[in-house]
Amino acid sequence: MKITLESTTKIVELATGHLPVHVRIWEGHTESGIPVHAYIARLAAPQDADQSQFLRELQECRSPSADVAAIPLRLIL
Repeated sequence: MKITLESTTKIVELATGHLPVHVRIWEGHTESGIPVHAYIARLAAPQDADQSQFLRELQECRSPSADVAAIPLRLIL
């Protein structure tokens, strides 16, 4: 499966039973067009690579869709 994702400004806290984890919600779609959203806590590029472009692009975030904006700021897993 291939998924295309875009970063949004929406950040939520996942209560996992231990320490809370803050995650950014990314929105996108599968190759066949099915809408998805992902809860991403960490994103990294190889340390030996030039990360300047990666870090600039990582700062780009769009406003979340209405569905994602409605997700509560605290989720319990």
